[in-house]
Amino acid sequence: MTPDMTELPGSDKASWERNRLRAEVLDDIDEEIELELDDARLGSDKDNGTPDFRRAYFRELLSLQGELVKLQDWVKETGHRLVVICEGRDAAGKGGVIKRITQRLNPRICRVAALPAPNDRERTQWYFQRYVSHLPAAGEIVLFDRSWYNRAGVERVMNFCTDDEYEEFFRSVPEFERMLVRSGIQIVKYWFSISDDEQELRFRARMEDPLKQWKLSPMDLESRRRWESYTLAKEIMLERSNIDEAPWWIVPADDKKKARLNCISHLLSQVPYHDVSKPEVRLPERVYSPDYIRQPVPDTMIVPQKY
Repeated sequence: MTPDMTELPGSDKASWERNRLRAEVLDDIDEEIELELDDARLGSDKDNGTPDFRRAYFRELLSLQGELVKLQDWVKETGHRLVVICEGRDAAGKGGVIKRITQRLNPRICRVAALPAPNDRERTQWYFQRYVSHLPAAGEIVLFDRSWYNRAGVERVMNFCTDDEYEEFFRSVPEFERMLVRSGIQIVKYWFSISDDEQELRFRARMEDPLKQWKLSPMDLESRRRWESYTLAKEIMLERSNIDEAPWWIVPADDKKKARLNCISHLLSQVPYHDVSKPEVRLPERVYSPDYIRQPVPDTMIVPQKY
């Protein structure tokens, strides 16, 4: 039973508060460890198994996430609008990077747009139309887990679009992105690059993991067969949509942990953020009413305490 802090003497109360705050910090760290253990089921990275590397990784990641919080505060304060596009082969680690970016940020400021396949109505719209509603307003960050570049990748390789639609995309996308940049939206585009052997290893590991098999769609499995077609589509995409206003950045991602650190560090370098001064937060005194009596909660409403 957790003690009532108000009933403890002064020294015990201070000790309880210190221990409780420490537990809260450790709980935050445990959240990251849980994600790492989740990744571990897919097999360890080639050179990341040493305790020294893991300690350095966690230390750097927590430091970078602290900087992301500062960036978030600056975005909110200045009304900056930021779009981060994450593209790459299946199993390249896009989701892992996005998780680490958003993990400690306010979801009301930083959100993820991961759109499903277009429905019948959306297929008749202007191609970019369904993405526009997900663009950020002032003081927001949006990470696209795949984006309008689906047309240049999976749609091209799997013949989900016509040649005319494909060519129109490349005529339109530079102007579309320039228009967004002129309106004040910053666009940062990442391509996560992994080798043929690494993708096969990650696919095979997922096939053996019941908690990860949902990540292997028929489209993912088909992408293995069409590796070279995806390579050609990627090369054309990078060549035809790499503009000065929104250039592509390549993230080598065979090593997932290094890819996360390098991508987050680079993202921070692309935004001219700085510390935002905030008023000191003071916890107000709790108001106690002598007439208030807390009503007991019926046992039937309590979640069973199995742990």
